[in-house]
Formats: sequence, structure tokens, C-alpha cells
Amino acid sequence: MRTSVSYKTKQRESIWNYLEQNKDRHVMVDDVVEYLKDQGTSVGKSTVYRYLEKLVEEGLCRKYFLEEGKGACFQLSGDDGSCHRHYHLKCVVCGQLLHVECSYLDEVEAHILAKHQFHIDSSKTVLYGVCGRCAEQRRKEESL
Repeated sequence: MRTSVSYKTKQRESIWNYLEQNKDRHVMVDDVVEYLKDQGTSVGKSTVYRYLEKLVEEGLCRKYFLEEGKGACFQLSGDDGSCHRHYHLKCVVCGQLLHVECSYLDEVEAHILAKHQFHIDSSKTVLYGVCGRCAEQRRKEESL
């Protein structure tokens, strides 16, 4: 288990365990606080936020801002200390966040670098739209 180099507490260990259990998705501070509360561990929101920020500083966790005004979300970094390269697709209807590894998007990234001399950080790239489930629901509602 790769953990923060700073001292361990039961609260920090519980937060780390939650991040490991949810390593394939982004979590909000409120998600962590709610989980800890359900586990019988009382931890303040500011304590969770400070520890997550410390993990970000140490390179063990990545911080994202996916929606303005919604606060930050966090994701455990990969085993090598870096986030897995992927793009994010965010449904504007249901809020679902999809992690996508796509060679076509990699080609777009290469094009932008070659033609526009701009490096894209794909781990922080979010494309907004409507997921298949919500699109299907809209089609059904429009056909009524």
C-alpha cells in the first residue's frame, strides 16, 4: 500500500482506504465525509480537504475541477505516481462522468501539438455532452 509519507492516523488511513476503493472514479470531499460517517468515523470536512490537498502535493492524488461552482474532486494517482492517461466525458443531464481511453482522441491531441504547438493534458480534459442513456430517454420523451 502506497501511502502518504506523513504520519498516519486512523482518520487518514480511512480516507486513504476510501480512495483506494474508488481509484477508478473521481470523488468529492463530501463523498469521503459521508463514507466515513457511515463507517462510524467522525471527520470534519476541512480535515478531509486538508489531507486530500496534502496527497495532491505529494503526487499521490490528482485534483480536478469538473464543474464551475461544484468544488474540486480527487482521484488516486496510478501506481507509478501519475494519473492514468484518459479523457473525461461528462453528461450535462445526469452528471455521469466517463473515463475514456481513445486512440482517436490521442490523434486529435497529436494534431493539436503538431499544428498548434499546444500540449493537452488529457487527464484534465473534459468533454461535455449527453450520454447514451440520457439521449435515449430524450428520444422516448420527444416521441410521446
